[in-house]
Amino acid sequence: MVSLLHPDVVLTADRFAVPSPAPITVSGAQPVARGAMAATDRARRTGMALLDGRVGLAMAPRGRLRLVVAFTITPADITETDVVADRERMEWMEIAALAE
Repeated sequence: MVSLLHPDVVLTADRFAVPSPAPITVSGAQPVARGAMAATDRARRTGMALLDGRVGLAMAPRGRLRLVVAFTITPADITETDVVADRERMEWMEIAALAE
């Protein structure tokens, strides 16, 4: 996974996505990859999606949208990851499931 990430990749997660009173930011390929590996249980319940035109993942168990992960991708690697679980923010997103 680390090979897909830019060395200075930045992950942001809103306060609804993580057990934290405030949003978090994580920088660097190693810390972001470790966080992704810690979320593998969530990954089993996600599908590929377009999120406001960005490639990402959507977690919608039983058809209820719970969380999205949007990636900023360059030809070489992933430079940003945005984890959103704020329902109000997701309501304004254009979300389209991608065939797997």
